[in-house]
Amino acid sequence: MHTLIKLPYAYDALEPHVDAKTVEIHHTKHHQSYVDKLNAALEGQENLRGFSSLDLVKSLEVVPESIRTVVRNNAGGDACHSMFFTGIGPNKGGVPHGQLAEAINSTFGGFDAFKTQFTAAAMSVFGSGWAWLSANAQGRLEITTTPGHDSPWMVGNTPVLVFDVWEHSYYLKHQNRRAEAVAAFWNVVDWDVAAKRFKGE
Repeated sequence: MHTLIKLPYAYDALEPHVDAKTVEIHHTKHHQSYVDKLNAALEGQENLRGFSSLDLVKSLEVVPESIRTVVRNNAGGDACHSMFFTGIGPNKGGVPHGQLAEAINSTFGGFDAFKTQFTAAAMSVFGSGWAWLSANAQGRLEITTTPGHDSPWMVGNTPVLVFDVWEHSYYLKHQNRRAEAVAAFWNVVDWDVAAKRFKGE
């Protein structure tokens, strides 16, 4: 059985940047629903026992075609949300450091330029989806977007940072003001986690 991750912080810990009620509903209702639907879809699939949500996302070809779409959506929802929630935290924000900072500077022309490009990508998503900073197979950073619960894992890239563009992640506080939500996101990004992801740790 797949289980919902426990957050490493309290629901109100991201205030005032992300409100407590949004974090609570996002985690206990939306994220939980993907876990529940994934478990329901996998009932009786003994050959998939032991596969994590991330394993399933990376190897959808092993999933029976009859349930592949629901597994893609809900394993993807679980994997994406788990990365999102563990990549932010209280008293975070600031700027990246070390190898990740060097890669951002060389790829995007500086941290401010990176933020501008990432924000533009998040704003470009039509409907629901995600904005990503990932490393491709050559280790080069890329800013990409995906619809639904698709992700860079599905094309062999390694996600470093992600912003949830689904409105349920910010609507209670920011309503339809997505740019405002992205601006708030920079105050909670855990760059230590991002740096470890970039190094493959």
